Amino acid sequence: MKPAPLTVLLLPLFLALASAQCPNPADIKDDEGVKVCARMFEDSSPYYDQCCGGKYLDARPGDDMPYIPLGWNNRISSLVVATRCELTVWSKSGKGGNMRRFNSGIQYRLKELKQGLLGNWDNAISSYYCKCN
Repeated sequence: MKPAPLTVLLLPLFLALASAQCPNPADIKDDEGVKVCARMFEDSSPYYDQCCGGKYLDARPGDDMPYIPLGWNNRISSLVVATRCELTVWSKSGKGGNMRRFNSGIQYRLKELKQGLLGNWDNAISSYYCKCN
């Protein structure tokens, strides 16, 4: 039996990426059409097409939040940072604990990003700062 060509093996991955519900970093805007610096989602999934789900929190350019809005502490599981923007997050309120910077792009699953020796960034964001050029 012949091995399957690489394109056949990678096709499901490409289809999953193409159908992901995460917004394009160049397209994230609020309901009034104003550019958003980053959009943080409460849900992620092992499947790309089910990431960036549930409720979301928008960070506007220049937002400096040492205390994340009520109901969002340690709830963010995926995020999208707009083109030409950068999101800095901390694991503790008051910009304490571990810190990580995200440049423009999509982070489908924060649980894939290490935080310290044993932890990850899934449901671990407690403060943030977002800036755009």
